[in-house]
Amino acid sequence: MRKIFKKIILPLLVVLAIIAFAVALFTVFFDQAVLVRKGTIYRVGGTNKVVALTFDDGPSPEWTPKILDELNKAGIKATFFMLGENVERYPEIARRVAEEGHEIENHTYDHRVLIYYKMDELEKEIKEAEKIIKSVTGKTTRYFRPPKAWLTGAEKKKLKEMGYGIVLWTLNSKDWVNFHDKQITSYILRNIRPGDIILFHDSGGVFTTEGGDRSQTVKTIPRLVRKLKEKGYSFVTIDELINTKGNNN
Repeated sequence: MRKIFKKIILPLLVVLAIIAFAVALFTVFFDQAVLVRKGTIYRVGGTNKVVALTFDDGPSPEWTPKILDELNKAGIKATFFMLGENVERYPEIARRVAEEGHEIENHTYDHRVLIYYKMDELEKEIKEAEKIIKSVTGKTTRYFRPPKAWLTGAEKKKLKEMGYGIVLWTLNSKDWVNFHDKQITSYILRNIRPGDIILFHDSGGVFTTEGGDRSQTVKTIPRLVRKLKEKGYSFVTIDELINTKGNNN
């Protein structure tokens, strides 16, 4: 048994550990959204120095209010791609987002990866979130962001038939990794271009749709906004950004 362990089991465990480590590195340092951008909106063209801040997976009773406070202090509006189930759980937070003038859009009902769905299941998932968001906030969602960015070509076609624009992002803050706010800000400032869409999260852990530590996200907002304003940038919602000058598909 010991020989089998040394010759077969131990090497296999080493290989699996290497694969797991490689997958973790890929997830943390590579933004897979770049692989599925075709047929989506991920930035706009032009030279107008405008950018859109977006927040996924909320609302959260802990982090969304803190993020809203920072956005209010900065005097800017953002776009929140909400989960239907979290809107159901925390309707008062979702209403606050709407009441303070931020844009609310669709991020599915429960954050399942959609590439496994049949078309009728996809439509049900989107419509359920749409219905809940409308009933709680009064807002009708027009743009959709898929969990993890993954969508098939057929799903993209279906969503467009449903009247949805598909929105990804240009820059991923990777705030769920818990990078320091200075690191997040530095990365964005090095890569920012006019018309970019920046991804943050106001809820969600690595493997859950709730929880997670968004303290660095909260700290990033005032620092990033201040520095981008110094560079001449202004902040708009997704709908405002898209309507400034078309979009890159």
